[in-house]
Amino acid sequence: MFQTTSLRNINVSFKLKGFDFSPCRSFRVTSKRQQRNATLVMCKKSNHFKFPRHPRQQLSGRNVGTFTQEEPRLTNMYLEDVLLQSYLKKHIPTLVLAKFEDDLMEFGRKVATDIYDLSLECEQQPPRLVSQNAWGRRVDTIITSEAWKQMHAISAKEGLIALAYERNFEEFSRVYQVVKLLLFSSASGLYSCPLAMTDGAAKICEMHEEGKLYLKNAFMRLTSKNPTEFWTSGQWMTERRGGSDVAASTDTVAKKEENEDFYRLFGNKWFTSATDANMAFTLARIVGQDGQVMQGTKGLTMFYVEVRNEQGELNNIEILKLKNKLGTRQMPTAELMLNGTKAYQVSAEGKGISAISTMLTITRIHNAVSAVSIMRRAVNMASNYASKRRVFGHLLKDLPLHVKTLANLEMETRGGCILVLCMSRLLGLQEVGKSTKQDDDLLRILTPVAKLYTGKQVVAVVSECLECFGGQGYIEDTGLPQLFRDAQVLPIWEGTTNVLSLDILRCINISNGAVLQSLQENILLLVSGASRLDRLSEACEKTLNAIDQTLKAALTHPQFLVPGARDFAFSIARIFISALLINHASSSKAVESDIMTAIFWSQKCLTPFINGIHACTYDEKHCMNECELVFNKVTSANTQEMVREIGKKMERKC
Repeated sequence: MFQTTSLRNINVSFKLKGFDFSPCRSFRVTSKRQQRNATLVMCKKSNHFKFPRHPRQQLSGRNVGTFTQEEPRLTNMYLEDVLLQSYLKKHIPTLVLAKFEDDLMEFGRKVATDIYDLSLECEQQPPRLVSQNAWGRRVDTIITSEAWKQMHAISAKEGLIALAYERNFEEFSRVYQVVKLLLFSSASGLYSCPLAMTDGAAKICEMHEEGKLYLKNAFMRLTSKNPTEFWTSGQWMTERRGGSDVAASTDTVAKKEENEDFYRLFGNKWFTSATDANMAFTLARIVGQDGQVMQGTKGLTMFYVEVRNEQGELNNIEILKLKNKLGTRQMPTAELMLNGTKAYQVSAEGKGISAISTMLTITRIHNAVSAVSIMRRAVNMASNYASKRRVFGHLLKDLPLHVKTLANLEMETRGGCILVLCMSRLLGLQEVGKSTKQDDDLLRILTPVAKLYTGKQVVAVVSECLECFGGQGYIEDTGLPQLFRDAQVLPIWEGTTNVLSLDILRCINISNGAVLQSLQENILLLVSGASRLDRLSEACEKTLNAIDQTLKAALTHPQFLVPGARDFAFSIARIFISALLINHASSSKAVESDIMTAIFWSQKCLTPFINGIHACTYDEKHCMNECELVFNKVTSANTQEMVREIGKKMERKC
């Protein structure tokens, strides 16, 4: 039944009683010890050869044990988000909500199952660039995964852009869209990024399409629910010098094509996200008849570009390379060379910044949506894990310190969520012409506030959530580190925290303080109805005192606004979120957890700007000490002069 041999070189190929053991199996015994111990066993029944396992290996296998940790599950984020559901019930008429709530529940289920699986595929199969074909011809083709293509189809079918522009539910259409994006973004395989720019592009097309057939056609594509007709858009602003100072860094020029209605663009676009998009809006400087261009902000004009021509060839665009990024690896981000790219002028000459700012407003709101979506997913998974992970004889959910950690993460997520929902409601009112001046002022100042605050918080929240999983939070196979890497782009893209903090001050100056007045009046309105409730009275008092003290300090010490701009922005964010949570908790639609969230939030530090003033961290001497600490007095003289100049300038404006 068995035949054995212990040859040093073994090559077996023969038949035994009708059993064919071809093709041959060859084994190389490399040492004398192996030669002594190796026994090639030919098993008649199993029809294969094998080395018997060493006894110690078998013993080791028995000692491994049978324990396996049950993994956390991504569940339906709509059904599990208590604040989201109660907010919709409060702000959307019952008959209107009934028309699309079933869709939200079903979409939440899809996101937790099929769409989540696709997002993992997008991460595992990142895009790649094929510069040349086998015969040396330049093709510049970006190859994306099948899962990425399916995300495109899902985005179209689910109306993730179309819902906001069909306006079937009037001002609530934008809220409907944002809720679906909240469910989708964290499991979209980063397809949320091209959707953000597509939404912004659709907004520009809608505002400027009169008399421009190419924009009208583009708008139809951008808002289509047909996957084969649906377009996505890019936003090409960053050039070699990079940064948020677009006026100083834009070198791309536009030359008018003789006897035609279009221009040719020449320049280098250093960082273009979602480069597989169908179109893009970009900035360039028009070359005058004298061959010169105007520098600065007044020299920038916005243009519309289609990435490929009717034959499917690139529009005189070279894809130089794909960027190697920390996160967002699922999405192609490339460096481009425009060498005579056909483009159409959209804005008036020199009005490019103001025209494209419409797109920036939308993309910054999307940035906040993505931040909240990632926070919600991370916190839900950490909470789910706490009910499955047992340590020191107890489940994590039974340990008070761990529960306190999760409660803080949940509170931060709810704060970001209610801020984003408020902004979606304000944008919806504006889009159907129902907004008041106060609403428009609020939207203007809250856009940078929400973007910078949620962008910073999502990184902190996800980092803490990874700790909730211990070592598993650091293992790539779990998918958790991907959340952290992808979250890190959110405080950077569309303006860093410092840039947006200064944008808030710019907004205040341009409006002569009107946006702050609207903010204060709205906070008073939000809190007034809740102040009569005993459980919320203390939270109301803290919130009203916080906004009064913060605005008074800004007027009394305007010279501190620039060095304290970040703390001032965080104060505005925390105070306004507190007012929103209090107002929500006082509603008949609120549940017990809504009341607790409002109370807990008001106990946070709502006034970091006031604390900074009391600690003298913004005065001239402290700024000089910081400069010496960082630069060893190298630039202290320049900094001292700058601090004084800024202080005087802010005093004059205030």
